[in-house]
Amino acid sequence: MSERGGTGFLDTVYDRTFGNLRNLRGVWRDIAASARGVWSGAPKPELSGEDVDRLRSQFRDCLDNKGGQVSARARAAVLGRTYLALNAAGRERFLRLLATEFDIDRAIVHETWERLRRAKSDDEQRKLERSLREALAPPRIELLTQFNALPEGVKFLVDMRAGLMALARNDGALAGLELDLKDLLANWFDVGFLELKHITWDSPASLLEKLTVYEAVHEIRSWTDLKNRLDTDRRCFAYFHPRMPDEPLIFVEVALTQGMADNVQILLDETAPIGDPTDADTAIFYSISNCQRGLAGISFGDFLIKRVVDQLAAELPHLKTHATLSPIPGFRAWLDKRLAEEGDAVLLAAERRALDALPMAPGERSLARLLSRPGWADDEAVAQAVKAPILRLAARYVLSEKTVSGRALDPVAHFHLSNGARVERLNWRADLSAKGLQQAYGLMVNYLYRLADIEENHEAYTGENRVAASSAIARLAKA
Repeated sequence: MSERGGTGFLDTVYDRTFGNLRNLRGVWRDIAASARGVWSGAPKPELSGEDVDRLRSQFRDCLDNKGGQVSARARAAVLGRTYLALNAAGRERFLRLLATEFDIDRAIVHETWERLRRAKSDDEQRKLERSLREALAPPRIELLTQFNALPEGVKFLVDMRAGLMALARNDGALAGLELDLKDLLANWFDVGFLELKHITWDSPASLLEKLTVYEAVHEIRSWTDLKNRLDTDRRCFAYFHPRMPDEPLIFVEVALTQGMADNVQILLDETAPIGDPTDADTAIFYSISNCQRGLAGISFGDFLIKRVVDQLAAELPHLKTHATLSPIPGFRAWLDKRLAEEGDAVLLAAERRALDALPMAPGERSLARLLSRPGWADDEAVAQAVKAPILRLAARYVLSEKTVSGRALDPVAHFHLSNGARVERLNWRADLSAKGLQQAYGLMVNYLYRLADIEENHEAYTGENRVAASSAIARLAKA
């Protein structure tokens, strides 16, 4: 099994799908060749010694804007090829040089601000305000923008930010560069620029391979599995950007069912008969995957769901229900911590009696010990005994556990609640895969998207931290 959590099938697809990105230096070779007086030969992978001075000069040449757009494009290609040739240490030095020496000039900012404070006329004030805005724009923004003119240049910047995010966590200078890059990408990836596409089995093979690699919720195990997810009783929609036409940004997988699905293994069963979409009354959103790590924090997932609901309503007006079958990725960690701290004090009296009735030694009948038993979910007596407390505590976790800022502690819950969904139902033993048991002891949740209530639910959650929930879930959380 690889670091990506894949199998041999997935590794093969990954290597074939993304091998073209390793050739990006070659794509930019001809463009870079038209630049004059630039780096000849490759730098040392670690970017040491005189290579740093040469890179600094190259940055400055890019900002001089000599020779028009063609020359600027060539110099950007040289810089990009340099970055791609570096190892991890070299790339960090590249980014640190960009972050520290091509930031704003704080002396000029301070001087301009002081002059603005002393301005005596409206005309002088307006001129100095413009000067202050210019001084507050770091030169590196102009430099990064030049990559937009290159083939795959936007994707290059997205991937650059993905690498920068980890480095910037505890580094103020790199954090500033990362925020600049995020702001730049947020402007370019405004939802108004994005195109929603319906992906089918007839879509390009290269795109289907990327879906297989990017799937982050329920691993696609084979081509048969993928075909099943794109069959006539399924839908898959993705957002694309015009400067990254072959790269999905985020995609959602939908199953057209009769009634609200409560088990993901049944939903993904490749041997199940194909349903007739005209007989379906429910659209189940069972997987939503962000594809580009470098776009983290740039939200368009909420718009995706609303667009897909509208599109499904237009295509299949007989659908009555739009809901999810979602994981609860933070539940097990939260519950395990509570059990470690409080033990069976978390149980109600009736729940304690159900555990005490199990035919095993008293020391083996605590909730923590039972849930640590291999195969507990397949032991009918144990599963039934722990069901009530698990469901009750999961309801409390999803509805009541919050971060310091008041948002839902569970990230998937926060995503759907902020989009206007309602917590509708908890599903017992809904995902008995290793991942499902590891994340939430096999539980999954249905979030309901009722078109008439989406805006009200969204406002209640984002404005007042109020969570919309069905009466059954609300009662369970208060038990």
